[in-house]
Amino acid sequence: MNRTELIARTKKFALNSIVLVESFPKSKSADIIGRQLIKSATSVGANYRATCRAQSYSHFISKISIVEEEADETIYWLELAIESGLVPVERIGDLIKEANELTAIFSASKKTARARNEKQ
Repeated sequence: MNRTELIARTKKFALNSIVLVESFPKSKSADIIGRQLIKSATSVGANYRATCRAQSYSHFISKISIVEEEADETIYWLELAIESGLVPVERIGDLIKEANELTAIFSASKKTARARNEKQ
């Protein structure tokens, strides 16, 4: 998967997360979980775009670490949405799967970059 495809994929992930949050019931807990979910999900794509402009392997590693953390944090908020009863697992199973896949992709990218950086 190239950068352009991953940029599009992370944007779609953010948009799907926004749509999900808009379907939450109106309550204090839904508002808090929804805000945090939107923050982390949109941060994945925004920070990945910044990663694409990294000026060195060290800078790339630093940025991709943030992207990996945000993707993993999104999983946490999605799990809370399910476990708190805001939405059924069937409604967000695909979003959780995507968050897990993105986390794995960014984790592997970081590992590869670290290995290349050590060779220099």
